[in-house]
Amino acid sequence: MLEAGSQAPPFTLAGTDGRDYRLPRDLRGGPALLFFIKTTCGTCDLTVPYVNRLRDCYPSGWELWAIAQDPLAEAAAYADRQGMTYPVLIDAPAYTVSRLYDPAATPTLFLLAPDGRVQYTTHGFAKDDLNEISRRLAGYVSAQPREIAPADDGNPRFKPG
Repeated sequence: MLEAGSQAPPFTLAGTDGRDYRLPRDLRGGPALLFFIKTTCGTCDLTVPYVNRLRDCYPSGWELWAIAQDPLAEAAAYADRQGMTYPVLIDAPAYTVSRLYDPAATPTLFLLAPDGRVQYTTHGFAKDDLNEISRRLAGYVSAQPREIAPADDGNPRFKPG
């Protein structure tokens, strides 16, 4: 798995919307969060609403891409069911980007700094890590940090992927 400080490998993947997404070209001078998912992953189901909250709390100044380890039809249906309003990129069947980034599990999140270096990583579901990503994103976009994963929301603090 890529570690903090590593340069994020470049890639191009097609999204469920038919567009090609390229890293680093499409960073647009801001940070990016890469969210590796699989539609059959229960821990992904738990994590998606929190990642969606990140987009709601910080609507601009950064990129959020889900990288689905599933075929197009399944990934598109999953994104629709989960309310994912950000690009969902298809990494199946070759798993080219998954092989480059080597996520430890699904879900795995890689927060990339504007210079394309991995700043923070987490895998599985961890409220502390999601709140740390929120704090770091707030710093990048000059916003007040928001707690997106409250301890008392009825979900566990941690669940492995």
